[in-house]
Amino acid sequence: MKEEQAKRYEHIKLIISISESLLSFLLILFFLIGGYSVELRNWVKGIVENPYLQFLLFVGLTCAGLSLFSLPFSFYSGYILEHRFQLSNQSFWEWCKEQLKAAMVGIVIGIPLLLSFYFLLLNFPQSWWFWLSVVVFLFSVLLGRLAPQLIFPLFYKFEPLQDEQLLQRMQRLAEIGGFDLQGIYRFNMSKETKKANAAFTGLGKSRRIIIGDTLLENFSADEIESVFAHEVGHFVHKHLYKLMAFGTLQTFVGFYLVNLLYNKIISIMGFNGVADRAALPLIALILSVYTLLVSPLSNALSRHYERQADLYALQHSSHPEAFAKALLKLSEQNLTDREPHPFVEFFFHGHPSIKKRVQMAEEYLTKSGD
Repeated sequence: MKEEQAKRYEHIKLIISISESLLSFLLILFFLIGGYSVELRNWVKGIVENPYLQFLLFVGLTCAGLSLFSLPFSFYSGYILEHRFQLSNQSFWEWCKEQLKAAMVGIVIGIPLLLSFYFLLLNFPQSWWFWLSVVVFLFSVLLGRLAPQLIFPLFYKFEPLQDEQLLQRMQRLAEIGGFDLQGIYRFNMSKETKKANAAFTGLGKSRRIIIGDTLLENFSADEIESVFAHEVGHFVHKHLYKLMAFGTLQTFVGFYLVNLLYNKIISIMGFNGVADRAALPLIALILSVYTLLVSPLSNALSRHYERQADLYALQHSSHPEAFAKALLKLSEQNLTDREPHPFVEFFFHGHPSIKKRVQMAEEYLTKSGD
């Protein structure tokens, strides 16, 4: 029964996500080729004189319209569907509050990036793509350092883990992996959801392991240790840094290709150069296509790293048989489809299917027992 529910849940989530992405793409395309971006540019020009304020007002109004369009999808997927499948602990007003908070954080983070982007377009029209890639890289490093301490606490309450038995187990794993523990934190995931999760976050001195209270309260010590070992495996194999390097390469290549196509298309459509605000939605369209095309490669790399972390957990947990149990329990608690369609897994999933992960664990236990 749970497996059928999981399939329905993830099938609906996928349909909503694809529908929202496709319709948003078409809406931006209509906004662009219908001449509405030119009308908005001209209207904004008559309101303020400063080019940067014109840019922010143009982008702000465009994003506000797109957000209003996407709101029904977000509400159905993030609130109605979660309650329908009895996964959410949020009231309607709590959901609204979290969405508003996320939007405000996005604005605070986004404005400096947007202004940097427009500055580069105005002053470096030929090489803006290169310098923007550099800015995005530096910003991602800064965010990786600051997010665990400044941004995450805006959404969750973090407390140092107090369970001495678990801490001793985790300290042993950290020592084996050469992992200097900056902290293991419990966070109140249950304020929003019944789902469970744990993660390795941060860079440098902000590096930490965070474990949801929903996982700590519903899993055995052996199962929690195996999940922690998986996260340590990510550190030992330097997956975070490798993914950052791949993401940086992907960013440079993406912006370079965007620059090539953008220059060709704006000349055909008659826009006034690369910094013409009316042409900027075109960059979003090209980037969305690029992201769609490279996402299978990104997901394949992520699945490879997850398999490495799984193997590390099996090799270093005190009770490796608990890892498969933890995976099955997580899939049930999170309503994860244990065996998605191969195409769905290939194109959309950054983790191998639960069935494949459990099968790998069983094969490892069989070999180690021989």
